[in-house]
Amino acid sequence: MSLGGCVETVPDELVEDIESIDRDLVTLRASDLTPEAYSKFSRQWIALRARVQSEENIVRWPWENNELETDLETLQVEGTQLVAVVNTRLQAQRTAAEAKLAKVEQRLRLLNTRVGDIGSRVVLGEHPLETELLVKQARLFLEQGQFEYAIRASDRAGKILLTQTSLLTNELGRYADDDLIAAWKESAQRTIDSTRTHRTQAIVISKADRVLTLYKNGRKILTYPIRLGSKGIRAKQYYGDGATPEGEYRIHRKRGSGQTPYFRALILDYPNADDRRRFEEAQKAGLIPKSRHMPGLIQLHGIAQGITDQPYGSIQLDNPQIAALFDHVSVGTPVTIVGALESQNSVSLVLADLGNQEEET
Repeated sequence: MSLGGCVETVPDELVEDIESIDRDLVTLRASDLTPEAYSKFSRQWIALRARVQSEENIVRWPWENNELETDLETLQVEGTQLVAVVNTRLQAQRTAAEAKLAKVEQRLRLLNTRVGDIGSRVVLGEHPLETELLVKQARLFLEQGQFEYAIRASDRAGKILLTQTSLLTNELGRYADDDLIAAWKESAQRTIDSTRTHRTQAIVISKADRVLTLYKNGRKILTYPIRLGSKGIRAKQYYGDGATPEGEYRIHRKRGSGQTPYFRALILDYPNADDRRRFEEAQKAGLIPKSRHMPGLIQLHGIAQGITDQPYGSIQLDNPQIAALFDHVSVGTPVTIVGALESQNSVSLVLADLGNQEEET
């Protein structure tokens, strides 16, 4: 009998195709995306490959039933279908990772911009840096196709962003406190009314809106923008905290050229009796450590020549503005510093904006 009609156990191209499918599944990380299905495929392929190797020298008649080839063809179909499933899940992960990261990046941009607007980045400590690093990490994972890791990094960044929003709300929520704002408005109005009654001048400063206004006889004379230190948005408690005080003061001294490191300076009678009382009560209540001291010098000043500085608890104006103000006021002029004069102030608007972003997430 001639063997000319005999054939190999299985065609080489069928084995090569399944090997290619297996490589694709490994590249696509099917073991992570479809662990059970990939495990089943892998076990079947290992078993069938062993059968192929054991029967590689066997030849058969074309009409003989070839179970090995049938099993390989079945695995080929199943493997092709599994690749399609993995690609679908991979694309879904990509879409989810891109959407989540985009939302976190948007919230981070908003937080950085809005916190910068109100000068309160110091409240957040190291959280912004940690968030930015996580966002960069998530972006790198996304570019590398590691979508699950990108989602995890984005989730962690999102949680830290929520913490930052909470920190801001706890620290600066008083700028949205209607009772406190009403008290600030009353204080400012009392100062303005006194200029009308006594035919004098007075200064009102809003920390939230970074504005200084000079009144005379109950009318606005001039309005200038101001700068606060990195912690100026906070309420001053003790010496060295960098915060700007809030209360009703007077100009205690005027220092001109040669009398101050700054271009001009107006020294306030800070701390006054109310400040001392609040400090003592806070220490007794344990809110301020006994090691802390009563705050000291607070002033309205210009820019120090040759020094790049930030006002440390004081209030800074540009030199032309402090020069004009310096000429308008005298020792004894009232200066009232408040957190805000309206409920819709820059700080409360930022907190509301960040809160809305938190709800959307």
